[in-house]
Amino acid sequence: MASEGILLGMGNPLLDISAVVDEPFLEKYDIKLNNAILAEEKHVPMYDELAAKDNVEYIAGGATQNSIRVAQWMLQTPGATSFMGCIGKDKYGEEMKKNSKLAGLNVHYLEDETAATGTCAVCVVGGERSLIANLAAANCYKSEHLQKPENWALVEKAKYYYIAGFFLTVSPDSIHLVAEHAAKNNKVFCHNLSAPFICEFFKVVQENVIPYVDYLFGNESEARTYSKVHGWETEDVEKIALKISELPKVSERKRIVVISQGADPVVVATDGKVTTYPVIPLPKEKLIDTNGAGDAFVGGFLSQLVLEKPIEECVRAGCYAANVIIQRSGCTYPEKPSFE
Repeated sequence: MASEGILLGMGNPLLDISAVVDEPFLEKYDIKLNNAILAEEKHVPMYDELAAKDNVEYIAGGATQNSIRVAQWMLQTPGATSFMGCIGKDKYGEEMKKNSKLAGLNVHYLEDETAATGTCAVCVVGGERSLIANLAAANCYKSEHLQKPENWALVEKAKYYYIAGFFLTVSPDSIHLVAEHAAKNNKVFCHNLSAPFICEFFKVVQENVIPYVDYLFGNESEARTYSKVHGWETEDVEKIALKISELPKVSERKRIVVISQGADPVVVATDGKVTTYPVIPLPKEKLIDTNGAGDAFVGGFLSQLVLEKPIEECVRAGCYAANVIIQRSGCTYPEKPSFE
């Protein structure tokens, strides 16, 4: 059994507006599949267009919140996980609170009076997805909220922390407060490369966090972008994972880098060694939607990490959770996991 509040996530809570679209829709809004970007002016009308579709679904999302929800589902221990981020005081915010509490998360949202709750357009074509995030209120998170006694108590209670790279665009000072606490108290700090644009345009803030990271997650395109931005001149994911694992570190704990590659094996690099783990094969006709697959992998992985299971069990749980999620629409799951 996981202890109460053992895992704390911080990130951008976004209400996913998910719908199946077609290629002309992607062209109209200049978006690519298997990508994650921040919304620009040209994307604004897209949210209403998606919301008007017959097949539209609303799901409490945002990368970190997805992973924490999946970890909570896998653990099946009420209140094992907590989450902080910023939402607006509006109907989408109420929907988010309702969804998160139903999922068993202990949420401490900062509620912004002036900004709307953040949304993420999830455009699905043939099971592949593109994400366009309109951060809105999620962009308004302040470290003052984190430092309030009732919220900092969650930090002190937790032994494991997970903050995806997307939060670097919002509140790097909050990330540092948590990362420093983890390092000083021999706790485990987990992070995610999150998207190629984070590696490219937030390189400096990302570099400031990496020394604190005990477990770093990412996918192959993020790893290759990281390599390119740092002038490593290799596209070999195993070599890149190894190089990242060997970057300078604040604590004595060896960094473990975990790179997922869709249907290809998961790469795990640490202590000068690389190990690969096969994913669970899935026939193409069973693939419904890859949205949330990476988040689900992390959530599954974390669910076993907090139980102090060996790395192969963590990867197996990650692969199981991702396999469940890609056979459903959005980052959703059945009532109980069947992972053993």
